[in-house]
Amino acid sequence: PKMKEDNCLHAALICLSMLCYSHALGTEKLSHSRPSLHGHHEKGKEGQVLHRSKRGWVWNQFFVIEEYTGPDPVLVGRLHSDIDSGDGNIKYILSGEGAGIIFVIDDKSGNIHATKTLDREERAQYTLTAQAVDRNTNRPLEPPSEFIVKVQDINDNPPEFLHENYHANVPERSNVGTSVIQVTASDADDPTYGNSAKLVYSILEGQPYFSVEAQTGIIRTALPNMDREAKEEYHVVIQAKDMGGHMGGLSGTTKVTITLTDVNDNPPKFPQSVYQMSVSEAAVPGEEVGRVKAKDPDIGENGLVAYSIIDGDGMDMFEITTDYETQEGVVKLKKTLDYETKKSYSLKVEAANVHIDPKFISNGPFKDTVTVKIAVEDADEPPVFLKPSYIFEVQENAASGTVVGKVHAKDPDAANSAIRYSIDRHTDLERYFVINAEDGNIKTIKALDREEIAWHNISVFAVEVHKQHQEAKVPVAIKVIDVNDNAPKFAAAYEAFVCENARSNQQFITISADDKDDSANGPRFIFSLPPEIIHNPNFTLRDNRDNTASVLVRREGFSRQKQDLYLLPIVISDGGLPPLSSTNTLTVRVCGCDGGGSLLSCNAEAYVLNAGLSTGALIAILACIVILLVIVVLFVTLKRQKKEPLIVFEEEDVRENIITYDDEGGGEEDTEAFDIATLQNPDGINGFIPRKDIKPEYQYMPRPGLRPAPNSVDVDDFINTRIQEADNDPTAPPYDSIQIYGYEGRGSVAGSLSSLESATTDSDLDYDYLQNWGPRFKKLADLYGSKDTFDDDS
Repeated sequence: PKMKEDNCLHAALICLSMLCYSHALGTEKLSHSRPSLHGHHEKGKEGQVLHRSKRGWVWNQFFVIEEYTGPDPVLVGRLHSDIDSGDGNIKYILSGEGAGIIFVIDDKSGNIHATKTLDREERAQYTLTAQAVDRNTNRPLEPPSEFIVKVQDINDNPPEFLHENYHANVPERSNVGTSVIQVTASDADDPTYGNSAKLVYSILEGQPYFSVEAQTGIIRTALPNMDREAKEEYHVVIQAKDMGGHMGGLSGTTKVTITLTDVNDNPPKFPQSVYQMSVSEAAVPGEEVGRVKAKDPDIGENGLVAYSIIDGDGMDMFEITTDYETQEGVVKLKKTLDYETKKSYSLKVEAANVHIDPKFISNGPFKDTVTVKIAVEDADEPPVFLKPSYIFEVQENAASGTVVGKVHAKDPDAANSAIRYSIDRHTDLERYFVINAEDGNIKTIKALDREEIAWHNISVFAVEVHKQHQEAKVPVAIKVIDVNDNAPKFAAAYEAFVCENARSNQQFITISADDKDDSANGPRFIFSLPPEIIHNPNFTLRDNRDNTASVLVRREGFSRQKQDLYLLPIVISDGGLPPLSSTNTLTVRVCGCDGGGSLLSCNAEAYVLNAGLSTGALIAILACIVILLVIVVLFVTLKRQKKEPLIVFEEEDVRENIITYDDEGGGEEDTEAFDIATLQNPDGINGFIPRKDIKPEYQYMPRPGLRPAPNSVDVDDFINTRIQEADNDPTAPPYDSIQIYGYEGRGSVAGSLSSLESATTDSDLDYDYLQNWGPRFKKLADLYGSKDTFDDDS
């Protein structure tokens, strides 16, 4: 029905516009004198001319309605010139925007039609130029006239909101009329023509909680005391309708999601009036006992709750903290509990909001209280000593079995089990003490020495008789009291020196003493000479009364030749009760001094050596004698040694040592051992490797025809023969170290130098012919030639 109503209205407007413009433009004509259109006359139905007054409209503005969808082109207007007699000699020409495409003109009648549907929202007006010309000559009959064709708006665009969805917040409990959000819609139709763009807002969904202002689109609260805890989110639909909201107008809608924000309008509340908790007496301070929680439906900082203990007999024993992540109150142990002393405690805990909104203070106190009852559970506790530590004293050298002190522990449990005591032997490795297992008395086992150990730190265990796993440990410090059992002694190993020319009463040394006992049985020290030598003619002693004494010379004139060493006994007594004393010997040497009293020599033999040789000279002489004796012994030894032969031939195991001479006659100094690995063993390659560390049980017999002639001097043939024999013998290890003698090419006049054919080690061969072989064999001639020849050559 609405679509039909809009179409009818559209058609009516089009008809009305066409009638009005046809009537206004039907009699218009294009004047030569001025480019303006005037109404002149109109014929009546009876043919009479009706004169009318001149209108004041602007001739050059035409109108055409938009979105016309009729079957025929829309007549926009008519151009007519006064000089047009109707004979068809005048031709009307239209140019400008859309001419010939959108707007066409009948060149004879001057009627202008719109051939296409126009949209004002795309283009609101077109500028065109009209001109009348002579049809035959195309000569302009009137100057060009410019006019405008405006597109007349119709309501063809619905209102559109800037956003498809809106989100807004408003505090809960807000007063009625509180502004929430403003929504805005726009209409593409012409706001200056009619009501096509006049919008009116209304609410389609969201009543009765919210309302909207019809002209501004402001959404406001419509109900008082909206509670977020009851409903937090609302969905509102707003409609914008053009045509001033009248029937036939177009509309658009948008959705608005409105969220109620929280305010602190709810106090915390405990879900129960009493909490029951329990804790073991063995719990340590800081251990958690339990948790309480007051519920607050508010959120964020409005729901923050702080807990505190405001009353109860357990205020000193327990404390409560707030866990802000879980909004719980955590009850913790503050002090150690004792089941035997008190078995239960009661606390009054308060939960209060941290942040309070003054606007809602009338809703009541924003806090709540609850009673927390805590039961103490009995625990099997270890024994407890009456003191955390013990300190005892005992005199050193006390007899075995002397009582040092007593420790005592008890079972704190209600059972009050019997206790047994023992000493931790890791703290008394030398076993100085023993403890009575029943009563805790500690006694000595052997005598103590304060000078060795002044304090003994031991540990004592207390264990329940029926529960061996329950034990306690206490430190016991035992101080050994000093007894004057050490006599004073010299503080150092003193050795004094006195000059031969010392003067009477001259002080030459100051001595002091040490005592291992403590200060009560040590200093002050008293120094004196023994009674039997109190009148010593040589030295005297003076006590300085500051734990030191000075030794002085009593007479003048000492002689090293007569006596160079004196032993002076000195008695030292301590200040103990009773005092102890000891006799210490002071060694005094007589020395020679210069006039200033500086020591020169303290040796008595210095006078004897002045007439003869010095000690250094005697030592040098002795060293020379020893060196000469060593040289003589070595010489005799070398003479007696028998000269060893240069070449040794062993009859039992003859091995050839074939040497490679790498240069021309280099001799044996130029030899280099041949690497046996270069002699390939075919059997080893085939996988059969005979043992090298044992002698074979049978000897491989060489194949006949391979042994060279006895007098052969061809070393190359000899070596090749030996290699073949070694390669073809799978059982014999290489007892001979086969090496190569380099020689001077084939056909050398030197012949073979091998000793393989020698029958014995003591060769009787004459090697004198080596002298004739030239200088390259000089060393061999020296080794094997006759002595006479050797002497002649040299």
